[in-house]
Amino acid sequence: MMEQWDSLWTNARLATMTAGGAAYGAVEQAALGVKDGRIAWAGPMADMQGVSAGEVHDAGGRWITPGLIDCHSHIVYGGDRAAEFELRLQGASYAEIARAGGGIVSTVAATRAADEDALYASAAGRLADLLAEGVTTTEIKSGYGLDLETEARMLRVARRLGEALPVTVRTSFLGAHAVPPEFEGRSADYIDFVCDEVLPAIHGEGLADAVDGFCETIGFTAEQTEQVFAAARALGLPVRLHAEQLSDQGGAALAARYGALSADHLEYLSDAGIAALAEAGTVAVLLPGAFYYLGEAKLPPLDALRAASVPLAIATDCNPGSSPVTSILLMLNMACSLFGMTPEEALAGITRNAARALGLADSHGTLEAGKAADFVLWDIERPAELSYRLGANPIHMVMKGGCIVGQ
Repeated sequence: MMEQWDSLWTNARLATMTAGGAAYGAVEQAALGVKDGRIAWAGPMADMQGVSAGEVHDAGGRWITPGLIDCHSHIVYGGDRAAEFELRLQGASYAEIARAGGGIVSTVAATRAADEDALYASAAGRLADLLAEGVTTTEIKSGYGLDLETEARMLRVARRLGEALPVTVRTSFLGAHAVPPEFEGRSADYIDFVCDEVLPAIHGEGLADAVDGFCETIGFTAEQTEQVFAAARALGLPVRLHAEQLSDQGGAALAARYGALSADHLEYLSDAGIAALAEAGTVAVLLPGAFYYLGEAKLPPLDALRAASVPLAIATDCNPGSSPVTSILLMLNMACSLFGMTPEEALAGITRNAARALGLADSHGTLEAGKAADFVLWDIERPAELSYRLGANPIHMVMKGGCIVGQ
């Protein structure tokens, strides 16, 4: 009996991004079949037998990649921090601005003052920019409310974005992002508040898919972070962590001990932290936009991460203070030009490994039968062009669940 698919793309070149075979998991003279929003076939045209499709499309020899994944973003927030950009150019450091009442706390004030519709409208514009470059899955963090009401409002906006736009949204509760003004000088009390009141309420509403924290000299200690992780574990929520961005606080090893999905930033990551990530299978998420925007000089230890076979992802870190970035393709180039990643590593970092960083490796990130039919057709001659070009967007078409959502 002939198998019936909903749609079939022929005359394609697939960058399946599966590991262990050809570069990019490339398949020439290929086809991609879709049924019920899932990939039914991704392989050589010559190997297909006994199938028909309701719609047949000629890909025209174009490359098809998985839908891109931005696995670390803070796109829901109020206001902006352009004034701080000027201060940094006049010599003030990120830490100095934060200690003077700027930084995260200034965005907290603007976010608390914004209602849900205002937060939604601004975030939807940023998410639309990402979708226009092929992002079909993203992570969105809270962390600019630092009270129950605003943290919940941010996460409701994130859920609303996932319902209204053709993008899969995974949420992370980032209550342990900074100490709010009402808890100034009482960081331990604030962490108790997060663990005892805010996190249980957030979890009770089903608003968080994971719990994140900022383990840093201007954030929270490893001991305070572990208190948050223990509370997350008690509720059955996976964890992630902003770790080793400005100093080595042992955050990556802590994250690994709790089986974290990812540890992110990692410029000051130690050999012990690398070994811990490797043993735990935790993804290292590198954020070249923040590195560039803050004018950092300390590079993440890429060679050591490679040698330890730690999976590498990259993301925009879209946020108002240290990475106001809504271009995932620019992050591909920066990962290569600033960090020394190869174009294949960078593309894996926003597909296969980014999916793993969100706990979605079984359903997203590669072109394989059974996975979500999220994919992008590109007007390029080779996949490396996605990292090579600056300011270009060679998208031909974006597909979400087998349906056209952008072209």
